[in-house]
Amino acid sequence: MEDPALLSELEPLVGTLLDRHLNNAKEWFPHEYVPWSQGRDFVPGEEWDPDEYQIADGVRSSLFVNLLTEDNLPYYFHAIGNMFGHSGPWAEWSHRWTAEEGRHSIVIRDYFTVTRALDPVALERARMAQVSCGEAPDPPTAMESILYVAMQELATRVAHRRTGKLMNDPVGEAIMKRVAMDENLHHIFYRDVASAAKEIDADQFVIALEKQVRNFEMPGTGIVGFKKHATAIAREGIYDFAVHYDAVISPVVLKHFAVENMEGLSPEADAARDGLMTFIRRLERFSVRSRERQERRATQLTSTG
Repeated sequence: MEDPALLSELEPLVGTLLDRHLNNAKEWFPHEYVPWSQGRDFVPGEEWDPDEYQIADGVRSSLFVNLLTEDNLPYYFHAIGNMFGHSGPWAEWSHRWTAEEGRHSIVIRDYFTVTRALDPVALERARMAQVSCGEAPDPPTAMESILYVAMQELATRVAHRRTGKLMNDPVGEAIMKRVAMDENLHHIFYRDVASAAKEIDADQFVIALEKQVRNFEMPGTGIVGFKKHATAIAREGIYDFAVHYDAVISPVVLKHFAVENMEGLSPEADAARDGLMTFIRRLERFSVRSRERQERRATQLTSTG
């Protein structure tokens, strides 16, 4: 099915899911979460001191990447608008989504500025570099776009929540939890759109899902030093193969979409499903080894602590 036909058939459901989202979304205000009393003026040229906010390097990398991802919102909005359209329920959803995502960068940046959790000079230079390059994930079809954001929103929710739990600061954790709650509602919206798309064109759904699962990456495109930060994030156990398998692949791809049990597929879709399942089983083995490494690391830290 061509993109316009798929999006048109999904449009009534998008309107219904948007209404549900608006009923479930909670109004909140970034300024009420930020510990303003901890702040003080920055002296021009003052060097940032990481000891003012002591935190593990992997957690700091996660905070850095999380905020810069939110900063890239203009390009995500552009990509979504171009794919899903600029009128009707799809546009209403993308506008609401953009408004909610904008709050995330506001509250996270204000918290970092007040607490000095991140180097403000390095952060601003990285923001300028990222937003200037204008890169964002841009799947080639509507089906692939829907499936990507269904997984990406969940992965983002998980990363935010796990980062917050490691911040050793109840205020910071509360902020990341609040942001994660929004991301979860975004995931549920896209997950249910994807489920409907599966019923409309099962063959295209499976073929697109195989591509997006196999090539899935968090939206760090353009972030300065992204690979280094991603390695630190994985080493800290915030987001790695094990987390991705346990939090995204298993509950969504295997259980919710139940792709392994789909019947009546075309030969091409059936082959894509076989390739997908082979990849998932390999990912599961990687995740087991990742858990074992984390357990060994935790044991070593305990014994030397």
